[in-house]
Amino acid sequence: MKSISSWHVGVAAEAYAAAVFARYGYDVSVQYGANQPEYDLISVCGDKMLKISVKGSQDGGWGLTQNYKKGCNYHEAIDKWLSAHHKKTVFCLVQFQNTKPDEMPRIYLASPDEIAAMLKLSAGGRGETVLRENHTWGYRAAGRGTTDKIPDEWKSSAKRLEYMFNTYGQ
Repeated sequence: MKSISSWHVGVAAEAYAAAVFARYGYDVSVQYGANQPEYDLISVCGDKMLKISVKGSQDGGWGLTQNYKKGCNYHEAIDKWLSAHHKKTVFCLVQFQNTKPDEMPRIYLASPDEIAAMLKLSAGGRGETVLRENHTWGYRAAGRGTTDKIPDEWKSSAKRLEYMFNTYGQ
């Protein structure tokens, strides 16, 4: 399948994210306009609300901390990224790599703390700016022989959504 523009990836990712929450019976509100704050969607369950930042990808990873890397090491960049995000914002990671246009992408839900911890473990503990869905480092890489993989418990499911609302819902 041909690659689509980053704009199309972003629009599709938000639509799929909204659909997942709606499919599980949660109310969803999509922000409108350019330069939104910390989150793209709001989902409501009873009296609890989740702020959701949606990140789409079609290459197997989500570049998250590269803008914080200048003048510091990977772990410092990750800490800067983490401090720039509200602890109650939930990330919805949407992966289109190896999916056909008529197939659902893979969707993961994680908190900023969970993402920061994974990024710090990446590349054999060196840290990384890109959160990768499933990547084994080659023999010349700092993390050679290790594999970075999104935890199975981050996969979108009724149980994961309930956990997110109970833990991060405001």
